[in-house]
Amino acid sequence: MKKVISGLLIALTISMIYSCGGASNDKKVTIAYVNWAEGVAMTQLSKVLLEKEGYTVELKNADVAPVFAAVAGGDADIFMDTWMPVTHKEYMDKFGAKLEVLGTNYTNARIGFVVPDYVKINSIEELNANASLFDGKIIGIDAGAGIMNKAEAAIKDYKLKLELQSASEAAMLAILKKSIDAGKPVVITGWSPHYIFSTYKLKFLSDPKHVFGDVETLQTVANKDFVKLNPQVSSFFRNFQLNDAQLGSLMAALKGADDEKAAIEKWLTQNSEFNVRLSSFLKTASVK
Repeated sequence: MKKVISGLLIALTISMIYSCGGASNDKKVTIAYVNWAEGVAMTQLSKVLLEKEGYTVELKNADVAPVFAAVAGGDADIFMDTWMPVTHKEYMDKFGAKLEVLGTNYTNARIGFVVPDYVKINSIEELNANASLFDGKIIGIDAGAGIMNKAEAAIKDYKLKLELQSASEAAMLAILKKSIDAGKPVVITGWSPHYIFSTYKLKFLSDPKHVFGDVETLQTVANKDFVKLNPQVSSFFRNFQLNDAQLGSLMAALKGADDEKAAIEKWLTQNSEFNVRLSSFLKTASVK
Protein backbone atom coordinates (compact mmCIF):
# COMPACT_ATOMS: atom_id res chain seq x y z
CA MET A 1 0.00 0.00 0.00
CA LYS A 2 1.37 3.38 -0.91
CA LYS A 3 2.48 5.51 2.04
CA VAL A 4 1.84 8.85 0.40
CA ILE A 5 -0.76 11.54 0.65
CA SER A 6 -2.17 11.23 -2.80
CA GLY A 7 -2.68 14.75 -3.99
CA LEU A 8 -4.01 13.28 -7.22
CA LEU A 9 -6.59 11.14 -5.48
CA ILE A 10 -7.56 13.82 -2.98
CA ALA A 11 -7.92 16.34 -5.78
CA LEU A 12 -9.96 13.83 -7.75
CA THR A 13 -12.26 13.17 -4.85
CA ILE A 14 -12.73 16.82 -3.93
CA SER A 15 -13.56 17.69 -7.51
CA MET A 16 -16.09 14.86 -7.55
CA ILE A 17 -17.83 16.45 -4.60
CA TYR A 18 -19.07 19.16 -6.95
CA SER A 19 -19.32 17.22 -10.18
CA CYS A 20 -21.11 14.09 -8.98
CA GLY A 21 -24.54 13.73 -7.53
CA GLY A 22 -25.14 12.23 -4.12
CA ALA A 23 -27.86 11.36 -1.68
CA SER A 24 -26.83 14.18 0.66
CA ASN A 25 -25.94 17.70 -0.45
CA ASP A 26 -25.78 19.63 2.80
CA LYS A 27 -21.96 19.64 2.58
CA LYS A 28 -21.47 19.23 6.29
CA VAL A 29 -18.96 16.90 7.93
CA THR A 30 -18.34 16.33 11.63
CA ILE A 31 -14.90 14.91 12.41
CA ALA A 32 -14.24 13.56 15.90
CA TYR A 33 -10.70 13.49 17.20
CA VAL A 34 -8.61 12.80 20.29
CA ASN A 35 -5.85 15.19 21.39
CA TRP A 36 -3.10 13.01 19.91
CA ALA A 37 -0.59 14.79 17.71
CA GLU A 38 -1.06 12.64 14.60
CA GLY A 39 -4.86 12.72 14.82
CA VAL A 40 -4.95 16.48 15.30
CA ALA A 41 -2.67 16.92 12.29
CA MET A 42 -4.69 14.70 9.94
CA THR A 43 -7.98 16.16 11.13
CA GLN A 44 -6.86 19.77 10.66
CA LEU A 45 -5.47 19.02 7.20
CA SER A 46 -8.75 17.39 6.15
CA LYS A 47 -10.71 20.33 7.52
CA VAL A 48 -8.72 22.84 5.46
CA LEU A 49 -8.99 20.76 2.27
CA LEU A 50 -12.73 20.23 2.62
CA GLU A 51 -13.42 23.85 3.50
CA LYS A 52 -11.64 24.89 0.30
CA GLU A 53 -14.39 23.00 -1.53
CA GLY A 54 -17.23 24.68 0.34
CA TYR A 55 -17.79 22.17 3.11
CA THR A 56 -18.75 23.17 6.63
CA VAL A 57 -16.53 21.07 8.90
CA GLU A 58 -17.27 20.72 12.61
CA LEU A 59 -14.67 19.22 14.93
CA LYS A 60 -15.56 17.35 18.10
CA ASN A 61 -12.86 16.58 20.66
CA ALA A 62 -13.15 13.84 23.28
CA ASP A 63 -11.35 10.86 24.77
CA VAL A 64 -11.13 7.80 22.56
CA ALA A 65 -14.04 5.79 24.00
CA PRO A 66 -16.58 8.63 23.61
CA VAL A 67 -15.22 9.30 20.11
CA PHE A 68 -15.98 5.75 18.96
CA ALA A 69 -19.41 5.94 20.60
CA ALA A 70 -20.12 9.28 18.91
CA VAL A 71 -19.22 8.05 15.42
CA ALA A 72 -21.11 4.80 15.87
CA GLY A 73 -24.15 6.68 17.20
CA GLY A 74 -24.19 9.32 14.48
CA ASP A 75 -23.20 12.27 16.69
CA ALA A 76 -20.02 12.49 14.60
CA ASP A 77 -19.31 11.26 11.08
CA ILE A 78 -15.59 10.52 10.87
CA PHE A 79 -12.64 9.48 13.08
CA MET A 80 -9.21 9.45 11.41
CA ASP A 81 -7.02 7.96 14.16
CA THR A 82 -8.06 4.32 14.60
CA TRP A 83 -5.03 2.16 15.44
CA MET A 84 -5.35 -1.39 14.15
CA PRO A 85 -5.12 -4.29 14.50
CA VAL A 86 -4.14 -4.09 18.19
CA THR A 87 -4.60 -0.78 19.99
CA HIS A 88 -8.24 -0.08 19.20
CA LYS A 89 -9.42 -3.61 18.57
CA GLU A 90 -11.71 -3.60 21.60
CA TYR A 91 -13.50 -0.49 20.34
CA MET A 92 -13.88 -1.91 16.86
CA ASP A 93 -15.21 -5.13 18.37
CA LYS A 94 -17.74 -3.11 20.35
CA PHE A 95 -18.81 -0.53 17.77
CA GLY A 96 -17.71 -2.06 14.47
CA ALA A 97 -21.19 -3.07 13.35
CA LYS A 98 -22.08 0.62 12.97
CA LEU A 99 -18.75 1.70 11.52
CA GLU A 100 -17.11 1.40 8.12
CA VAL A 101 -13.35 1.47 7.60
CA LEU A 102 -12.78 3.96 4.80
CA GLY A 103 -9.04 3.66 4.38
CA THR A 104 -5.55 3.60 5.81
CA ASN A 105 -3.93 6.98 6.49
CA TYR A 106 -0.54 5.74 7.65
CA THR A 107 1.07 2.30 7.64
CA ASN A 108 4.04 2.43 10.00
CA ALA A 109 2.51 3.04 13.42
CA ARG A 110 3.79 1.57 16.68
CA ILE A 111 3.04 1.76 20.41
CA GLY A 112 4.97 0.68 23.50
CA PHE A 113 7.09 1.82 26.39
CA VAL A 114 9.51 4.57 25.32
CA VAL A 115 12.64 5.88 27.06
CA PRO A 116 15.35 8.43 26.18
CA ASP A 117 18.22 6.81 24.30
CA TYR A 118 20.64 7.52 27.18
CA VAL A 119 18.72 5.08 29.38
CA LYS A 120 20.81 1.91 29.53
CA ILE A 121 18.03 -0.66 29.45
CA ASN A 122 16.59 -1.90 26.16
CA SER A 123 13.77 -4.29 27.09
CA ILE A 124 10.57 -4.25 29.12
CA GLU A 125 11.99 -7.30 30.91
CA GLU A 126 14.67 -5.05 32.43
CA LEU A 127 12.25 -2.59 34.03
CA ASN A 128 11.76 -4.40 37.36
CA ALA A 129 15.49 -4.58 38.05
CA ASN A 130 15.74 -0.85 37.36
CA ALA A 131 12.44 0.35 38.80
CA SER A 132 14.15 2.77 41.19
CA LEU A 133 15.68 4.63 38.24
CA PHE A 134 12.16 5.58 37.17
CA ASP A 135 10.84 6.23 40.70
CA GLY A 136 8.67 3.17 40.22
CA LYS A 137 6.47 4.96 37.67
CA ILE A 138 5.45 4.66 34.04
CA ILE A 139 4.00 7.93 32.78
CA GLY A 140 0.92 7.41 30.62
CA ILE A 141 -1.83 9.38 28.90
CA ASP A 142 -5.60 9.52 29.42
CA ALA A 143 -7.17 6.51 31.11
CA GLY A 144 -9.14 4.37 28.67
CA ALA A 145 -6.87 5.04 25.72
CA GLY A 146 -5.95 1.89 23.81
CA ILE A 147 -2.27 2.31 24.61
CA MET A 148 -3.11 2.52 28.32
CA ASN A 149 -5.05 -0.72 28.16
CA LYS A 150 -2.06 -2.38 26.51
CA ALA A 151 0.27 -0.83 29.09
CA GLU A 152 -1.82 -2.35 31.87
CA ALA A 153 -1.66 -5.70 30.08
CA ALA A 154 2.13 -5.38 29.82
CA ILE A 155 2.41 -4.65 33.54
CA LYS A 156 0.43 -7.81 34.24
CA ASP A 157 2.17 -10.06 31.71
CA TYR A 158 5.68 -8.92 32.66
CA LYS A 159 4.76 -8.76 36.38
CA LEU A 160 6.10 -5.22 36.55
CA LYS A 161 6.45 -3.50 39.90
CA LEU A 162 6.08 -0.04 38.38
CA GLU A 163 2.88 1.99 38.71
CA LEU A 164 1.13 3.23 35.58
CA GLN A 165 0.12 6.86 36.02
CA SER A 166 -2.53 8.38 33.76
CA ALA A 167 -2.33 11.98 32.62
CA SER A 168 -3.11 14.04 29.56
CA GLU A 169 -0.77 13.74 26.59
CA ALA A 170 0.39 17.29 27.29
CA ALA A 171 1.22 16.44 30.90
CA MET A 172 3.09 13.30 29.87
CA LEU A 173 5.13 15.24 27.33
CA ALA A 174 5.91 17.93 29.90
CA ILE A 175 7.31 15.26 32.23
CA LEU A 176 9.29 13.77 29.35
CA LYS A 177 10.82 17.15 28.50
CA LYS A 178 11.62 17.95 32.14
CA SER A 179 13.29 14.57 32.60
CA ILE A 180 15.35 14.86 29.40
CA ASP A 181 16.42 18.41 30.24
CA ALA A 182 17.67 17.08 33.58
CA GLY A 183 19.21 13.95 32.05
CA LYS A 184 17.03 11.72 34.22
CA PRO A 185 15.58 8.31 33.26
CA VAL A 186 11.87 8.27 32.43
CA VAL A 187 9.57 5.75 30.79
CA ILE A 188 6.38 6.78 29.01
CA THR A 189 3.61 5.18 26.99
CA GLY A 190 4.79 6.33 23.59
CA TRP A 191 3.71 5.94 20.02
CA SER A 192 4.96 6.65 16.56
CA PRO A 193 4.15 8.68 14.52
CA HIS A 194 4.76 11.54 16.93
CA TYR A 195 6.86 14.68 16.73
CA ILE A 196 8.72 13.73 19.92
CA PHE A 197 10.82 11.31 17.86
CA SER A 198 12.13 14.20 15.79
CA THR A 199 12.52 16.43 18.86
CA TYR A 200 14.32 13.98 21.16
CA LYS A 201 16.48 10.89 20.82
CA LEU A 202 14.17 8.14 22.04
CA LYS A 203 13.81 4.38 21.75
CA PHE A 204 11.10 1.79 22.23
CA LEU A 205 11.83 -0.88 24.80
CA SER A 206 11.71 -4.28 23.14
CA ASP A 207 8.60 -6.31 23.86
CA PRO A 208 9.49 -10.03 23.73
CA LYS A 209 5.95 -11.05 24.69
CA HIS A 210 4.47 -8.87 21.91
CA VAL A 211 1.90 -7.37 24.27
CA PHE A 212 1.91 -4.13 22.29
CA GLY A 213 1.79 -5.92 18.95
CA ASP A 214 3.95 -5.10 15.99
CA VAL A 215 3.56 -2.41 13.34
CA GLU A 216 0.03 -1.02 13.10
CA THR A 217 -1.92 1.09 10.64
CA LEU A 218 -3.89 4.27 11.26
CA GLN A 219 -7.33 3.99 9.72
CA THR A 220 -10.28 6.26 9.11
CA VAL A 221 -13.63 4.96 10.31
CA ALA A 222 -17.01 6.49 9.56
CA ASN A 223 -20.62 6.09 10.55
CA LYS A 224 -22.15 3.63 8.08
CA ASP A 225 -25.23 5.77 7.46
CA PHE A 226 -23.01 8.77 6.72
CA VAL A 227 -21.05 6.73 4.16
CA LYS A 228 -24.24 5.70 2.37
CA LEU A 229 -25.52 9.29 2.20
CA ASN A 230 -22.17 10.91 1.34
CA PRO A 231 -20.30 8.80 -1.22
CA GLN A 232 -18.17 11.67 -2.56
CA VAL A 233 -16.75 12.92 0.73
CA SER A 234 -16.35 9.30 1.84
CA SER A 235 -14.16 8.76 -1.21
CA PHE A 236 -12.04 11.72 -0.10
CA PHE A 237 -11.29 9.96 3.17
CA ARG A 238 -10.77 6.59 1.48
CA ASN A 239 -7.88 8.09 -0.47
CA PHE A 240 -6.25 10.18 2.26
CA GLN A 241 -2.75 8.86 2.98
CA LEU A 242 0.47 10.25 4.46
CA ASN A 243 4.00 8.89 4.51
CA ASP A 244 6.54 9.23 7.34
CA ALA A 245 8.07 12.49 6.16
CA GLN A 246 4.74 14.13 5.39
CA LEU A 247 3.05 13.24 8.66
CA GLY A 248 6.17 14.09 10.66
CA SER A 249 6.51 17.51 9.06
CA LEU A 250 2.78 18.16 9.40
CA MET A 251 2.84 17.42 13.14
CA ALA A 252 5.92 19.59 13.55
CA ALA A 253 4.22 22.44 11.67
CA LEU A 254 1.25 22.34 14.03
CA LYS A 255 3.29 22.02 17.22
CA GLY A 256 2.69 25.19 19.18
CA ALA A 257 1.04 26.93 16.23
CA ASP A 258 -1.19 29.84 17.23
CA ASP A 259 -3.08 29.62 13.95
CA GLU A 260 -3.56 26.01 12.90
CA LYS A 261 -5.17 26.90 9.57
CA ALA A 262 -2.26 29.17 8.65
CA ALA A 263 0.19 26.41 9.63
CA ILE A 264 -1.66 23.95 7.39
CA GLU A 265 -1.71 26.41 4.48
CA LYS A 266 2.04 26.93 4.86
CA TRP A 267 2.60 23.16 4.97
CA LEU A 268 0.60 22.74 1.77
CA THR A 269 2.74 25.43 0.11
CA GLN A 270 5.97 23.82 1.25
CA ASN A 271 4.93 20.35 0.10
CA SER A 272 5.35 21.12 -3.57
CA GLU A 273 4.73 17.51 -4.63
CA PHE A 274 1.12 17.92 -3.54
CA ASN A 275 0.68 20.88 -5.88
CA VAL A 276 2.46 19.02 -8.68
CA ARG A 277 0.01 16.13 -8.39
CA LEU A 278 -2.90 18.57 -8.22
CA SER A 279 -1.76 20.31 -11.40
CA SER A 280 -1.26 16.93 -13.04
CA PHE A 281 -4.84 15.98 -12.26
CA LEU A 282 -6.23 19.22 -13.64
CA LYS A 283 -4.39 18.67 -16.94
CA THR A 284 -5.69 15.12 -17.12
CA ALA A 285 -9.22 16.17 -16.26
CA SER A 286 -9.25 18.88 -18.93
CA VAL A 287 -8.91 16.37 -21.79
CA LYS A 288 -11.66 14.05 -20.59
